Amino acid sequence: MKIYLVGGAVRDTLLNYPVYDKDWVVVGASAEEMLAQGYQAVGQDFPVFIHPESGEEYALARTERKSGKGYTGFQYFADKAVTLEEDLLRRDLTINAMAMDEDKTIYDPYNGQSDLNNRVLRHVSPAFAEDPLRVLRVARFAARYHHLGFTIADETLELMHQLSSGDELEHLTAERMWKEFERSLGEQSPEVFLSVLNSVGAITKVLPELTQSLKSETLLPLFSQLCQQNNDPEVRFACLLSLCGDLDIPALCNRLRTPNAYKELATQCQQHHKTLSAFNQSDAETKLNALIKLDLIRRPQRLAKILLCVEALHPDSKFDSIHPILDSISQIQPKKLIAEGYTGASLGEAIQQRRLQICSDFSPEA
Repeated sequence: MKIYLVGGAVRDTLLNYPVYDKDWVVVGASAEEMLAQGYQAVGQDFPVFIHPESGEEYALARTERKSGKGYTGFQYFADKAVTLEEDLLRRDLTINAMAMDEDKTIYDPYNGQSDLNNRVLRHVSPAFAEDPLRVLRVARFAARYHHLGFTIADETLELMHQLSSGDELEHLTAERMWKEFERSLGEQSPEVFLSVLNSVGAITKVLPELTQSLKSETLLPLFSQLCQQNNDPEVRFACLLSLCGDLDIPALCNRLRTPNAYKELATQCQQHHKTLSAFNQSDAETKLNALIKLDLIRRPQRLAKILLCVEALHPDSKFDSIHPILDSISQIQPKKLIAEGYTGASLGEAIQQRRLQICSDFSPEA
């Protein structure tokens, strides 16, 4: 039995990039031997085990064969006779097909180090074209390492074109598409993810709602610029969709099954970012209407991320009066108004008038 560190951990170690997760491959062992050593089995599709102390994943070396459509249409074969080279051959990119043993010796049968040094994202074998998810993964790696000068090899781009022109991408689930999209939003250059998908023809199947907007030469540069100002994936997502104009954000989010936090912030940003960007210069009624529509009086905790969106989309905007207005409005006590004799509709009107007066106190003419 031999154990190797594989994949991203080796790649990022060689790049002097932060390593967050470690994956291990075990050569020359059986499932029974792994269980006997205290590993816990997980999953049913292929033999992966959890280390009893570290909690990290250890997978038996395996090969795979295409057996159906999509990224799940594979049959796996794990056996003690499967070699490290055979296991690495099934991986997507050469820079992800390297291994390291306990002595820090690098095993690189597919020239991953050379491509790493030359800043090239290149597929390991023609089997790359059997897995449609790899189109999104390569686009995400391009977004992650773009600032280091990485580009996608021409022959790999051609395979991505082929996958995009067929029906394989249509077999990706919404959850998998969203996972890759969300992860790209946290990368160094998220705009590259969209650019790559657009260039290989995958955008019409992965994010068709953005197809028309991506025809504009200004969208991606603007998105790139605001991503340099804020690295929060939720904020980046909301700003991107706002830049796309009259997009049906709820429909897009429902299709991709995004978390509610993404959907709510993107919707709020699209509807109110322009009003909030001019908040200081607005009249009292406009101010109050914005606060009410965003439900900020009841849920002031929403404000922080909404304002991050506004700052990214409108770097020169002024809206510092929002905080003191909300603080003052929160001091209004309905019980005191009731004690003053206000009830029913008159109570609601009194609260409204006091809120308007507070907003007026912070208006330009005040």
